[in-house]
Amino acid sequence: MNNEDSRECDVGKRITSLIRSIGQGPKKQITGEELQTLKTAAGRLDQMLKAAAQADRQALRNAAARLDQLLVNIRTGKDVGNDLKRRKSPK
Repeated sequence: MNNEDSRECDVGKRITSLIRSIGQGPKKQITGEELQTLKTAAGRLDQMLKAAAQADRQALRNAAARLDQLLVNIRTGKDVGNDLKRRKSPK
Protein backbone atom coordinates (compact mmCIF):
# COMPACT_ATOMS: atom_id res chain seq x y z
CA MET A 1 0.00 0.00 0.00
CA ASN A 2 2.98 2.26 0.60
CA ASN A 3 3.94 1.87 -3.07
CA GLU A 4 0.43 2.90 -4.06
CA ASP A 5 0.61 5.94 -1.78
CA SER A 6 3.96 6.85 -3.31
CA ARG A 7 2.57 6.56 -6.85
CA GLU A 8 -0.45 8.68 -5.92
CA CYS A 9 1.87 11.28 -4.42
CA ASP A 10 3.98 11.29 -7.59
CA VAL A 11 0.89 11.69 -9.76
CA GLY A 12 -0.34 14.46 -7.48
CA LYS A 13 2.97 16.26 -7.78
CA ARG A 14 2.85 15.91 -11.56
CA ILE A 15 -0.69 17.30 -11.68
CA THR A 16 0.33 20.20 -9.45
CA SER A 17 3.33 20.88 -11.66
CA LEU A 18 1.18 20.88 -14.80
CA ILE A 19 -1.42 23.16 -13.25
CA ARG A 20 1.22 25.63 -12.10
CA SER A 21 2.84 25.65 -15.53
CA ILE A 22 -0.40 26.64 -17.27
CA GLY A 23 0.02 30.35 -16.58
CA GLN A 24 3.78 30.42 -16.96
CA GLY A 25 5.75 30.70 -20.16
CA PRO A 26 4.63 29.73 -23.63
CA LYS A 27 1.70 27.39 -23.80
CA LYS A 28 2.51 23.90 -24.93
CA GLN A 29 0.32 21.02 -25.90
CA ILE A 30 0.41 18.11 -23.48
CA THR A 31 1.12 14.70 -24.88
CA GLY A 32 -1.44 11.94 -25.17
CA GLU A 33 0.37 10.05 -22.41
CA GLU A 34 0.20 13.05 -20.07
CA LEU A 35 -3.47 13.52 -20.87
CA GLN A 36 -4.18 9.87 -20.12
CA THR A 37 -2.23 10.14 -16.85
CA LEU A 38 -4.28 13.19 -15.88
CA LYS A 39 -7.54 11.44 -16.75
CA THR A 40 -6.53 8.40 -14.72
CA ALA A 41 -5.50 10.57 -11.76
CA ALA A 42 -8.74 12.56 -12.00
CA GLY A 43 -10.73 9.32 -11.96
CA ARG A 44 -8.87 8.04 -8.91
CA LEU A 45 -9.28 11.39 -7.17
CA ASP A 46 -13.00 11.29 -7.88
CA GLN A 47 -13.22 7.78 -6.42
CA MET A 48 -11.29 8.85 -3.32
CA LEU A 49 -13.56 11.87 -2.82
CA LYS A 50 -16.68 9.72 -3.20
CA ALA A 51 -15.32 7.17 -0.72
CA ALA A 52 -14.48 9.91 1.78
CA ALA A 53 -17.94 11.45 1.42
CA GLN A 54 -19.56 8.03 1.91
CA ALA A 55 -17.43 7.43 5.01
CA ASP A 56 -18.46 10.83 6.38
CA ARG A 57 -22.14 10.07 5.77
CA GLN A 58 -21.80 6.69 7.48
CA ALA A 59 -20.01 8.25 10.46
CA LEU A 60 -22.82 10.80 10.80
CA ARG A 61 -25.45 8.05 10.63
CA ASN A 62 -23.62 6.09 13.33
CA ALA A 63 -23.32 9.17 15.55
CA ALA A 64 -27.01 9.98 15.10
CA ALA A 65 -27.96 6.41 16.00
CA ARG A 66 -25.79 6.51 19.14
CA LEU A 67 -27.29 9.87 20.12
CA ASP A 68 -30.82 8.56 19.58
CA GLN A 69 -30.09 5.53 21.78
CA LEU A 70 -28.51 7.73 24.43
CA LEU A 71 -31.58 9.98 24.49
CA VAL A 72 -33.90 6.96 24.74
CA ASN A 73 -31.86 5.65 27.66
CA ILE A 74 -31.96 9.04 29.40
CA ARG A 75 -35.71 9.29 28.84
CA THR A 76 -36.29 5.82 30.34
CA GLY A 77 -34.11 6.65 33.34
CA LYS A 78 -31.22 4.30 32.57
CA ASP A 79 -27.73 5.14 33.75
CA VAL A 80 -25.82 6.39 30.72
CA GLY A 81 -22.57 7.21 32.47
CA ASN A 82 -20.86 4.04 31.26
CA ASP A 83 -21.96 4.69 27.67
CA LEU A 84 -20.18 8.03 27.48
CA LYS A 85 -16.51 8.38 26.69
CA ARG A 86 -14.61 11.19 28.30
CA ARG A 87 -12.22 13.14 26.18
CA LYS A 88 -8.92 14.05 27.70
CA SER A 89 -8.36 17.76 27.74
CA PRO A 90 -5.37 18.93 25.70
CA LYS A 91 -2.42 19.99 27.81
